[in-house]
Amino acid sequence: MTSASHATEPLLAAGIDVGSNAVKTAILRVREHDSADVLVLRSDRLRKRDLRKVINEGYAVALEDAQLRPADIAYVASTGEGELVEFRRGHFYGMTTHARGAQFLMPEVRAVLDVGALHARAMTMDERSRVLNYRMTSQCASGSGQFLENVARYLGIAIEEVGALSNRATNPQMVSSICAVLAETDVINMVSRGISTSDILRGIHLSMAGRYMKLLRSIGAGNPVAITGGLAADVGLAQALEQKSREEGAEMRILTHPDSIFAGALGAALWGAYRHRVLAQRTGAAA
Repeated sequence: MTSASHATEPLLAAGIDVGSNAVKTAILRVREHDSADVLVLRSDRLRKRDLRKVINEGYAVALEDAQLRPADIAYVASTGEGELVEFRRGHFYGMTTHARGAQFLMPEVRAVLDVGALHARAMTMDERSRVLNYRMTSQCASGSGQFLENVARYLGIAIEEVGALSNRATNPQMVSSICAVLAETDVINMVSRGISTSDILRGIHLSMAGRYMKLLRSIGAGNPVAITGGLAADVGLAQALEQKSREEGAEMRILTHPDSIFAGALGAALWGAYRHRVLAQRTGAAA
């Protein structure tokens, strides 16, 4: 059988998304036309540990969970701060991988809002997951996952509780500043005035949603919009985005998926499998 024939058989690919707070690993069995079975999804928080050690140990455990050896993986692709993935075969930009991962999980989406620890970025793509347009927030804006995590820590709640608490708000209090440091000062003042945790969180979500709506409108995002990244599981943020879109007459439908936080790793694995097949076909043609 020729190399080109082998290129159409299912292959194993791994994607490793190195973020500011966590390393996400995905192992997929990818078939022709990029349909795939997800074998393993894993997230490892950094918690001030050595980043290379977190990457290597997380990948080793992922392989063990899938009952695979390193040699079984046809292509390992990195994304995010992926230069620290020393065993990678290739690297893909974060926007490219989040677009592909979001469309894999939610095939109908043509726009993505990726909310990471340090910034948020909005992008539109075509039916083949090719990014057409994008815009991102600045690193110091109070619209990031790290800002919300800092606020949750100050309020004494887990980040996983934020969404549900936000949705119980009755009188949301908006955060006025776009600077994360000043916005955290706003939160401290609200607590001293006796404002409820739910109203504080809802106000933060609405403030963040307003900034995200500007990003989405600036790139001409249509329906539906997928949320990916660290805050993809925040139901309060998703609801705030839909509320803001209604208020602005955009009526955006906001989608998320239980595996949306792994969109970058999933997209890296899928693009890696695609690149592997292209290279195999070229090698076969040359032979």
